[in-house]
Amino acid sequence: MGRTNFAAMNCSIARTLEVIGERWSLLIVRDAFYGVRRFDDFQRDLGIARNVLTDRLATLVEWGVFDRRQYEDRPPRFEYVLTEKGRELLPVILTMMRWGDRWESGGDRPVTLTHRACGHVAEPVVACSHCRGDLLWKELRTDPIPVTLPARG
Repeated sequence: MGRTNFAAMNCSIARTLEVIGERWSLLIVRDAFYGVRRFDDFQRDLGIARNVLTDRLATLVEWGVFDRRQYEDRPPRFEYVLTEKGRELLPVILTMMRWGDRWESGGDRPVTLTHRACGHVAEPVVACSHCRGDLLWKELRTDPIPVTLPARG
């Protein structure tokens, strides 16, 4: 039995999971937001096996989340820089951070976010693009297109 191809699903969440749904992928993206760019630094910070990191970075480059840029000729060495597509994962990272702080960190906050523009500690929120009010499930109407599963191959 083959792996389901989420990219073929008529669902934005499934398509997103095809790109970043592997357990190491968002941690790699998180580290990039913290300023990590080089393979050895990702490997050291995450404690991830080199072959797994190689595979995850190649996938993230293939999907356009990172650009791979050579910074040294001898030996050839590369750094990984978030693209615009990759930088737009920030709200995903921040929302997961907020959820983890509330439900999985025992009340501890491993990272504090300070909004440089105003100098205050910030809480990530999901807000309406029109009125800026919090988006709460009970106040949303969804009009989904039925999800159809692709044939397994």
